[in-house]
Amino acid sequence: MRILIVDSNEIQERLTEQLFYANTSVSEFVKEQIEKYDGPFDDVLRRNIVVAQQTGLPLCQDTGMIEFFVFKGYNIVFTQPIDEILNEAVRRVYKKNPFRYSVVNDPIFERKNTFDNTPAIVHTFITNQEYVQIRFLVKGGGSENLTRLFMLNPSARIDEIIDVVVNHVKEHGAKGCPPLNVGIGIGGSSDKAVVLSKLALTRELNEQNEDARYAELEKVILNRLNQLKIGFQGLFFGITAYSVHIEHAPTHIANLPVAISFDCYLCRKGVINVEPKRIENI
Repeated sequence: MRILIVDSNEIQERLTEQLFYANTSVSEFVKEQIEKYDGPFDDVLRRNIVVAQQTGLPLCQDTGMIEFFVFKGYNIVFTQPIDEILNEAVRRVYKKNPFRYSVVNDPIFERKNTFDNTPAIVHTFITNQEYVQIRFLVKGGGSENLTRLFMLNPSARIDEIIDVVVNHVKEHGAKGCPPLNVGIGIGGSSDKAVVLSKLALTRELNEQNEDARYAELEKVILNRLNQLKIGFQGLFFGITAYSVHIEHAPTHIANLPVAISFDCYLCRKGVINVEPKRIENI
């Protein structure tokens, strides 16, 4: 069997660079949308981008909890456990830069800050590909609090699914610093649907679903969201959402899970592809 070896140092170095970039720079898509915006505080939003790029200060005081999505071939191994590699990358970039540590060690009783922004959340997916792809989200607390899971009746119509998403954004969307990037997970189990909704947030903002039926559904939901006119930062000017992406999976005949996740207007995320450096035959 051919075993492919991936060097942990390369992953850490490249992720350290990308995590810094995601906290201090926006994508061209987001930059264009903010430049088009002509409403309250438009100059502040634009100046925030310039200051962050020029000084290395973060775009937002909430520098988030990092959520990773690791896609690796079944015959690829790392020189360290993947969780250790990813947490070390987070530790390096957050301790080196003036980024807030947002993680506490216990959710209820102690809630003591870990003071290095670890541990990160790690999801691993085994594939047939002979390289590693690591996507990540810088997940702020405000948008994360809006995550919801709805267990619909399996006979629910398409318009009922649309209404669930639109009504949730109508009621809570302003709390997530819009314009929003909306991720929707449909199918699987309850927990799978939530992971799918997060995975959907890692898509490029102008990317269309490969399935024409889901692409059309994404388009319809996005149009409905922008008809809400919540606007930039919830101030009723400009668009409400940049994009809607759907990930779907087979599900039980008695279930129809629908999960919704959000990113704020900064859409801080990244992706790296890493090729194996060594091959061993066993």
